[in-house]
Amino acid sequence: MPVLWYHVRDLDDARRFYLHTLGFEETAVDFVERWSHLKHGEMKLGLAEGEPQEDGAVAHVDVEDLKSEAERLRDAGVSVGIILELQGEMRLLDVYDPDGNRIQLAQEL
Repeated sequence: MPVLWYHVRDLDDARRFYLHTLGFEETAVDFVERWSHLKHGEMKLGLAEGEPQEDGAVAHVDVEDLKSEAERLRDAGVSVGIILELQGEMRLLDVYDPDGNRIQLAQEL
């Protein structure tokens, strides 16, 4: 089961973004009830059609190379923040889906 849910205005658009742009894998989908379960490594995320929530929880996704991932997403037109580095231990980057939901990408150094 997903540990975190995001509301999205259009499930089909959101599924395309998470699957094709961010590289999530879909584990279940219901086109009648309009929800999807996704995973990326250890992160299990649910999408449900509805009005996006501004201050909800944030998905945390581990990536191998944060700098190249940031460049790839920027080139794809994704809303990407600034890379933060925590004293040589970890790099963090906020990425936003088309509905403004925040996903935090992380790379351990």
